[in-house]
Amino acid sequence: MINDYSSQNSHPSDILPNTFQTLLRLLEMLKLLHSLSALVLFSIALRVDGLLRFPCSQLVTERFDPFNLTMHPDNDLPGLSTCTTCRFVEDKSNYWTAVMYFKHPNGSFLRVPQMPNHNSGPGYQDGGMTVYYFQPSVPLDNLKFVPFEKGFRMRVGSPMRRTKDDLDPEDPEDISTLHAATLRCFNGTDAGSGGATTGFGPEDSFEFPNRTCSGGIRSNIYFPQCWDGVNLDSPDHESHVAHPAGGFFRTNCPETHPVRLPLIFIEIVWDTRPFNDPALWPTDGSQPFVLSNGDPTGYGQHADYVFGWEGDSLKRAMDVCTVGDGVPTSCPALTVQDTDAMNSCKKGAEVPEVVESQYIEKLPGCNPLQGGPEPATVVPNCNVVSTTIEAPAPTAPPTIIYPPWEVCNNSTVSTFAAPFCNSIPKTTTIGNPQSTPAPAVITSAA
Repeated sequence: MINDYSSQNSHPSDILPNTFQTLLRLLEMLKLLHSLSALVLFSIALRVDGLLRFPCSQLVTERFDPFNLTMHPDNDLPGLSTCTTCRFVEDKSNYWTAVMYFKHPNGSFLRVPQMPNHNSGPGYQDGGMTVYYFQPSVPLDNLKFVPFEKGFRMRVGSPMRRTKDDLDPEDPEDISTLHAATLRCFNGTDAGSGGATTGFGPEDSFEFPNRTCSGGIRSNIYFPQCWDGVNLDSPDHESHVAHPAGGFFRTNCPETHPVRLPLIFIEIVWDTRPFNDPALWPTDGSQPFVLSNGDPTGYGQHADYVFGWEGDSLKRAMDVCTVGDGVPTSCPALTVQDTDAMNSCKKGAEVPEVVESQYIEKLPGCNPLQGGPEPATVVPNCNVVSTTIEAPAPTAPPTIIYPPWEVCNNSTVSTFAAPFCNSIPKTTTIGNPQSTPAPAVITSAA
């Protein structure tokens, strides 16, 4: 699992551009359709304000649900945190997802590493994810738009789901739930493209791609953006929030959840390139990747969020940071840190077991493979280690996986949504990172 600690009034712009400069900007954006995140492009095409996009490095990989750790809603997460893995210093939130494993033909498992996303620099982050905060597009109703509050938390996706058959892709009530967690097969350096309301494009799937992906695989996860306005959490971490019907953009919240929240979207890029050798793939025509919750289908993708922004920093940012280009330094209301500072923010694993960096005989915890199509079930009488230890944070330089694409703009000519490589001066150092050539080749199990 990845555990990354990483406004009352919106200011929507006109749908139609009203200056020639904006028209030129939109044309430039459309020409970059296949080289940048389609989600960013779609947002800007509709409106040019209300987008934060920033990277967060990996804090820790361990078998533990953050809701079961010391994250009581009364805790002051920013006050208790000593650092953040995220580009914005003010964001001490927790972003958690299940991780991906590769199943070797001999039956053992190896955690699939993560690599930096497109335009997530300057600098190469240590795994982690890319986080988006969207304000609603031009309102279609009279919804109240608010930032998150202290103690707010939620989950998206179902770890027990193994098929989409319980959801109707033609039913507006099911469309958002179905598209909330998908996978994108990268073709080389191409970032792909997405649809207008769900972000779902031709390279995307609800299940693990049943083919090799030359540029790796990306998880796409949309959190609910409609809130009941009362409960900061619920027993299932889901009932107090909901998706809009029909998609994520320019859609209305249901009457049961009448308060609009920022739409949080996260992208995790898995470096599956080392496993593209056909000899490593199953001979029965299936694919070799599984999630840490025992899901070999991909339908069990899920993620958790615990709000932890300092004070009113998120509200201030969404009030004034309306450039909408997804470049962190375009938001003067927030403080950016360099990538070394992000990468050096680490936490020791509290569960004493091996979960990565070597092949393991079975998935961590009681998570046998359950391929469905019926929902997965909890294993009774689980006897794996359930206690935690005090573990120091690791001090060794992180192993950086270098992606096949550029993470920043090394020229002097501005390019939409691409931060300049010199835009954040280096102020810290963590020594020389351990680098992994792209792609590393893994052909045998320990």
